[in-house]
Amino acid sequence: MSEDWNTKYGVRRVRRDPPTLEEAIFAAAGITDDPDSQAEIAASLMGLPIEAVQSEVRKACRVAARTSRVIAGEQGAQRAVVVERRVSRKIVGARRA
Repeated sequence: MSEDWNTKYGVRRVRRDPPTLEEAIFAAAGITDDPDSQAEIAASLMGLPIEAVQSEVRKACRVAARTSRVIAGEQGAQRAVVVERRVSRKIVGARRA
C-alpha cells in the first residue's frame, strides 16, 4: 500500500506495510502476558481473524517459556548482571621535530 501527495518539491510517496505476524506477536507480548489477549492484539494489528493467529501465539509462548533464564544469587534472589567493555588505550609517542 502506498499513499501519494503533491508537495512543492514534487510527488511524495509513503509506503505503509502491515507488520509481519512475528512482529505483531512480539508487540502483543510486550503489552500483555495473557495469550488470548496477545492473539487478539496481533490479529487486530495484522487484520486477520483471531483463529489464524492463536496457534502462532501458542507456539511463541512455548518458545519463550523455554528460553527464559534467571540468574539466582544468594538465597534465591535475582540479581542483575552488568557487562562493561573497557577500551584499551594505546599510548602513542608524539614525534618531535
